[in-house]
Amino acid sequence: MQYLSTRGHPDRQRFCEILLEGLAPDGGLYLPESYPQVSEATLAKWRGLSYPNLAFEVLSLYIDDIPAADLKAICAKTYTAEVFGTKEIVPLKKLEEGVYLEALSNGPTLAFKDMAMQLLGNLFEYELARRGEELNILGATSGDTGSAAEYAMKGKKGVRVFMTSPHGRMSPFQQAQMFSLQDANIHNLAIQGVFDDCQDIVKAVSNDLDFKRKYRIGTVNSINWARLVAQVVYYFAGYFQATKSNSERVSFTVPSGNFGNICAGHVARMMGLPIDKLVLATNENDVLDEFFRTGVYRVRGAADTHETSSPSMDISKASNFERFVFDLLGRDASKVKQLFGETLSKQGLFDLSGDTAFEQARTRFGFISGKSTHADRLATIRDTFERFGVMIDTHTADGLKVARAHVQPGVPMLVLETALPIKFAETIVEALGREPDRPAKFEGIEQLPKRVTVLPADTAKVKAFIAAHCA
Repeated sequence: MQYLSTRGHPDRQRFCEILLEGLAPDGGLYLPESYPQVSEATLAKWRGLSYPNLAFEVLSLYIDDIPAADLKAICAKTYTAEVFGTKEIVPLKKLEEGVYLEALSNGPTLAFKDMAMQLLGNLFEYELARRGEELNILGATSGDTGSAAEYAMKGKKGVRVFMTSPHGRMSPFQQAQMFSLQDANIHNLAIQGVFDDCQDIVKAVSNDLDFKRKYRIGTVNSINWARLVAQVVYYFAGYFQATKSNSERVSFTVPSGNFGNICAGHVARMMGLPIDKLVLATNENDVLDEFFRTGVYRVRGAADTHETSSPSMDISKASNFERFVFDLLGRDASKVKQLFGETLSKQGLFDLSGDTAFEQARTRFGFISGKSTHADRLATIRDTFERFGVMIDTHTADGLKVARAHVQPGVPMLVLETALPIKFAETIVEALGREPDRPAKFEGIEQLPKRVTVLPADTAKVKAFIAAHCA
């Protein structure tokens, strides 16, 4: 399997090369040259597999430079009931007729990011040991990626983590999960800005090829293809739980900020998984909803990025969106390079409303979208608890609210649960008048000593910090 850049760089790479690299040299994102196709016979063979075995089958279609026995062992080591709480790993819960929650948040940091990050940590350790090398991971988080990455990488041999986050914009629980870690290989950098500033810094460092090579910079954000392909697995797992035959179709609703989670659903659909609709749910930062409604992708600056009660979606530049647009435009790398390079930098937007490809977003690719607000969030959390006795977090509430507008008879709608309620306790109390349950291992976490460095939104300052701590 060879991988190419969405912006047309001539080199082709193997999986383990892009695992450690992150962005392509031209600033593009990696995708496979083509998506492996899954037949109805293959689906029949996979139905009933345990999650680690299903993960191996899906991942082995994309990873041919790790011996099969080693890859199977990595999957078995990663996806265990001890780590994720159940043997199903992503159990399905029926809420009402045609509507299900797929539980993705039972991992170590109580967020769906654990599903990919736990695998990524094991892949990094394996490949670095095989090469006898070290890697310095630079990441950006709006809340959940950071803790998931740090818990997956802490204590790993040959790996350091430098995680940027928007100073003061995560929930107290999210901050405590990250900043309370005292491991020597973990460095938290609170950036004086919004998530998009953090993401811009990561991209700027990744695009400085000399610095990137000198300090062996890699990434764990979903710009890393390994993160995204790991997430493809739970779309298959959800499908098998929601259906009895491989001729049935399902839809998925995904709370989305950076487009990584739902992009994995796009990949699963392109592979042949019978997905009817991919429903994208945003909060008040509705850049992606605006695109799927109008064809206009308009990024926002820090001043226009709202601080909301679903903070992990407070994003106005969706990194993974470039992967989808690459497919949407028939894999025209030159057009993608122009749109995400010159056009966005000069105009702050691009407009595909007059392009025939835009209509295919709904027809050929199955995308529809919707928006949820703070009031919607509170109402959905309250309604779900009162009617079903199920407590959901704010982001999952955004998904559930939008999902209900798009349920079709005979097509199960699977809403991806993205975090547990304890991570956003303040809003849960506002909605329900009570604190969410807290796992015993996280009792008193907000009071633990914190290890964090506050820096301005300045790429040079972040580079200097990395250089000083890699000596």
